[in-house]
Amino acid sequence: MIPESFVEAIVGVVGPEHIRRDEASRLAYGTDALRCGHPADLVVMPASARQIAAIARLCHQLRVPLVPRGAGTGYTGGAVPLHGGIVVSLERLNRILEIDDESLLAVVEPAVITGDLQAAVEARGLFYPPDPQSLKESSLGGNIAECAGGPRAFKYGVTRRYVLGLEAVLPTGEIIRTGSKAVKNVVGYDLTQLLVGSEGTLAIVTQMILRLVPKPPAVATLRACFVDVPAAARAVSALIRRRIVPVTLELVDQDSLDAVAAYAGTRLAPEGTGALLLVEVDGMAETVAAEVAEVAAGCREAGALEVLVARDGAEREQLWRVRRELSYALRPIAPQKINNDVVVPRGRVPELFALVDRLRATYGLRIPCFGHAGDGNIHVNIMIDPADAGQVERARQAVGDLLAGVVALEGSISGEHGIGFSKAPYLGLELSGDVIDLMKRVKQAFDPHGILNPGKIFPTGS
Repeated sequence: MIPESFVEAIVGVVGPEHIRRDEASRLAYGTDALRCGHPADLVVMPASARQIAAIARLCHQLRVPLVPRGAGTGYTGGAVPLHGGIVVSLERLNRILEIDDESLLAVVEPAVITGDLQAAVEARGLFYPPDPQSLKESSLGGNIAECAGGPRAFKYGVTRRYVLGLEAVLPTGEIIRTGSKAVKNVVGYDLTQLLVGSEGTLAIVTQMILRLVPKPPAVATLRACFVDVPAAARAVSALIRRRIVPVTLELVDQDSLDAVAAYAGTRLAPEGTGALLLVEVDGMAETVAAEVAEVAAGCREAGALEVLVARDGAEREQLWRVRRELSYALRPIAPQKINNDVVVPRGRVPELFALVDRLRATYGLRIPCFGHAGDGNIHVNIMIDPADAGQVERARQAVGDLLAGVVALEGSISGEHGIGFSKAPYLGLELSGDVIDLMKRVKQAFDPHGILNPGKIFPTGS
């Protein structure tokens, strides 16, 4: 328990109306989308970097755990206060401070919702490409903490490609600024990119400078249906051979399609579809038209049962419905979803799905899969009832086999969601002891008392 004098000092920083001590709030801020957590001792809602710095100094002096939190949409427990202490909710830092049409950048605070920034810049003919599926809920600060990706990453890349500079508070209380508004900057170590993807373990980001690009004038969406996943994977390879780089190249398996059909009350793909590809291309109108023809030809060459091209915005939204509703559609299947955002080299996606088939047979679990086939990042969702001890144990074994199998396929155990605490036990599958030790030395340099987001990334006791 934290001393009352400490609480009084925190109240002096943010005011009594911006702290929460009731049990409901401590529980709500003690978990994320993983739905596993630990209650905070105190929830604090500061409004500025200076207030966060004052809180950090107090926590540093008294060795009180300090956990930054965005929108709580993460799937690995990255914002969960495993050791109690203070949860610093960044929800009041929610302003778009600047959109610079000339320099193609935006300056924003961390609680800005991703979709809100996208809408704001697109209204001015600009484009912010990173688009996690939680874009209507997830905050930009959380996207930066986890280096979020999304369907458009195949063409445009993940969040780190769009971060030019940061303002951040160190766990020792200093406020630092990294990078700049300039596109090129090679002065000293690249601390900006070090902080991107660091999962809130090195610093608390309070402001960010984001790179924008011109909004593509034309976009087209296609749906291609296949008899099974290997056929859909062959289509992906066919498109690559044709040197097409779509904006998105999403693959949805039959189990996922069945879940969406049950949720929506209607099938969103023709009967006999065992796998589906959603492909989107953008650019100049004439280029898009040519690429649509190439995509359709490549899919038919790979044996597509049907290729449908959206004729307008309404049809585009209808085609995307199957992907947008997937997370909601999985909820009725089981009370808990263990979402593994694994990545393999693009050419080994069929082997990944074969691995999942073996896990289904071995452990008797339902495991719908979907994701970004263009970059090999597939979401493998193990559905369980946490009240069923046998099912929980089988799921634990399945996760271990999945992650070991992914590394054996020359892949990575996380492409978007990070490590948090849920994947920390598996870090050694992918990283050598020397690399892990180096990362710990970096952590020590930023956070000498280990108070910032403790228990994340590194295995407990390592």
